[in-house]
Amino acid sequence: MTTANKITLVRIGLIPVFVVFTIYYGIGFSAGRPEEWLRWAGVSAFAVASISDGLDGFIARRYNQRTELGVLLDPIADKGLLLAGIITLSFSGWAYELPVWFTILVIARDMIVVVGAGVVMLLQGRSAVRPTWSGKAATACQMVALVAVMLQHEVLRMPIGGGVGIWHLVWLDIPVILAAFFTAFSGIAYLARGIGELHLSGHGDPTLWPERQTGTPLPPDKLRK
Repeated sequence: MTTANKITLVRIGLIPVFVVFTIYYGIGFSAGRPEEWLRWAGVSAFAVASISDGLDGFIARRYNQRTELGVLLDPIADKGLLLAGIITLSFSGWAYELPVWFTILVIARDMIVVVGAGVVMLLQGRSAVRPTWSGKAATACQMVALVAVMLQHEVLRMPIGGGVGIWHLVWLDIPVILAAFFTAFSGIAYLARGIGELHLSGHGDPTLWPERQTGTPLPPDKLRK
């Protein structure tokens, strides 16, 4: 096994470590006996896992260690760390928790992307949909929101104005709202690109349905340009 893949596996192994420290800190905080070393241990595990993401990619490129296993494990490790952080910090019991609606939005967006890619692959045998700037921006903003929440700085939990209704806006809500915006926008963008790709290949044209059912290859003049 290559060094790059070993680092990726370590990153995957750090996910439950981060979750355990986060949960136990929340239990202590809820009981009025917060142990700050638990929170910082969780932050450290998350930080090491995040840094290792760039490290294994650099090693794989620098020393020609790209493998099919690495291509499979790397996105699993990245998305696993991000989702574990978002879900855990939504039910952590900390002074500031990620809103549940934000977690639902992130999961729904990821499900749309995965299911959409699967549908395109099923119908076409391949997919031309690639990562977009909005998807990368969403991931970056989600990471920033996670780091801000884990720091739990007192100033970041100060209210902004008087709040609206039952929602009292605080500074920590700003990175969360920004991440939510790009998450929703990127989900819509991926969905639109997937639908557009299927229409371009004729899968959205009802007049081509009988020919597709027979398995006859479609002539070029019947494919949408």
